[in-house]
Amino acid sequence: MKDINIFCFGFGQVAKNFIKKLNLENFNINLSATSRDITQQKKIGKINYKSFQFLNNSFDQKLVEKLKQSDHILVSIPPVNGIDLVVKNFSKIIEESNPRWVTYLSATSVYGDHKGKWVNEESQTNPMSVNGIDRLAAEKSWMLFTTNSKLPFQIFRLSGIYSDRSNILVRLKSGNANIVNKKNHFFSRIHVQDIANVLFKSLLNFKSGEIYNISDDKPSSSKEVTLYGVKLLNVDLPKSIEVEDIESEMLKNFYKDSKKVSNKKMKNFFNYNLKFPTYVEGLNYIRNNLV
Repeated sequence: MKDINIFCFGFGQVAKNFIKKLNLENFNINLSATSRDITQQKKIGKINYKSFQFLNNSFDQKLVEKLKQSDHILVSIPPVNGIDLVVKNFSKIIEESNPRWVTYLSATSVYGDHKGKWVNEESQTNPMSVNGIDRLAAEKSWMLFTTNSKLPFQIFRLSGIYSDRSNILVRLKSGNANIVNKKNHFFSRIHVQDIANVLFKSLLNFKSGEIYNISDDKPSSSKEVTLYGVKLLNVDLPKSIEVEDIESEMLKNFYKDSKKVSNKKMKNFFNYNLKFPTYVEGLNYIRNNLV
């Protein structure tokens, strides 16, 4: 059984699935995490862990000792106004802890709009959305910090994440899905289990300073995915709306960007075959096992 002492800044669905993957692979896991809630003992499966409060620039000082003991650090906290709160508050402590593996989870929104064309890790980053602009600023602060401190560091740029709990089938069943009319709008997605699997692969296959797109093989329009969900569930078509009628500002920003995200670097470097190569396999699995 392999030992891992891991600290997760943020403990959302990606971090949780990564810990579950480590558990499946028979790792002996010493886990600490942060959340916006008060510090408390928690469990994930049979693993007991301490969740420390970290809210804006305020945090439970007791987490510092756990962070110093960690050999692996996963960061999934989004930046605030372009500032990465982990770099701002903990860079000196992380440098002193001398971790073997630091991974920052970013987003493909950093590429901005590429008019439906393919992008890879060498493509121009020209984010249009607030989220994309902030993510790119956070990436740069991490790169500067880890290059100067010579820490082993990688960035995963995640495409739109879907999972057993968050997917078009759930939204269709709850009546919260619309068909948005937008020509030539492509975006990429990735099942959370595939993210966890690639994170796991990177524990043994690691090259510092690299960036990887984490996405599946089939960039598609939101409409295409929604129509497939309708077919799977055998339900009525949801309402069609125009982009300008979307009420959520975040969702409006999402439709400003159109691009197809290449995963070739990820698949080649980690020698990884996707569990869910497209939304078809992913949604079929969810429909057959969970919905």
